Amino acid sequence: MSENEVTTPRTRVLLADDHSLVRAGVRRVIEAVAHLECVGETGSGAETLRFLRQNPPDVLILDLNMPDGDGFSVLREASSVAPDTRIVVLTMHAQPEYVTRAVREGANGYLLKDLAVQDLVAAIDSVMAGGSFFSERAQRALAESVRSGGSTDSPLARLTGREREVLAAVARGMTTKEIAAGQNISTRTVESHRANLMRKLDLHSVALLTQFAIREGLIEGPAGPQ
Repeated sequence: MSENEVTTPRTRVLLADDHSLVRAGVRRVIEAVAHLECVGETGSGAETLRFLRQNPPDVLILDLNMPDGDGFSVLREASSVAPDTRIVVLTMHAQPEYVTRAVREGANGYLLKDLAVQDLVAAIDSVMAGGSFFSERAQRALAESVRSGGSTDSPLARLTGREREVLAAVARGMTTKEIAAGQNISTRTVESHRANLMRKLDLHSVALLTQFAIREGLIEGPAGPQ
């Protein structure tokens, strides 16, 4: 390298998704671009936050479905544990309530998984330049939210972030003790959240809660044997 050549540091990217096949596909897209570097992969919210604390990347590619909660909890904490990391949500959820909440929680970009190959590099470059990037369907969802004044008819809007996390865990077939350990709360608190879920949603069985979580896209499919 000559004295006049200047090397541009590569953008360091962390992939957070609980599906290894999705991470592998996204990683291939990143590694095909000279100025991007994949510095790690995580499969849970807790693991992602540990990585952000220890080795914050330039960009986090974040799924909203996590086995120990959801990506929204990562979004909420990322601003304090890794304030310089830019975050691009990569998800299957195109509903207005998901997009608007992600923006409120600090997302700099929002992509749909079916367009990841097409838009991912442009999204990373855009947020690294200080801008934002939203796929076309995400933009339409934001516009719909603005037109409705930010309101939504989705029952999910009635739930707190913790209640969503407990609902997702219940729908995955986790026991009360497993949920308590994963969320670092007491079993009594888990039972209280579950009772609140049933009351708010008017769904009075675990089976109905599970069906609701799948229908609303909170999890990608039922846990355990069918």
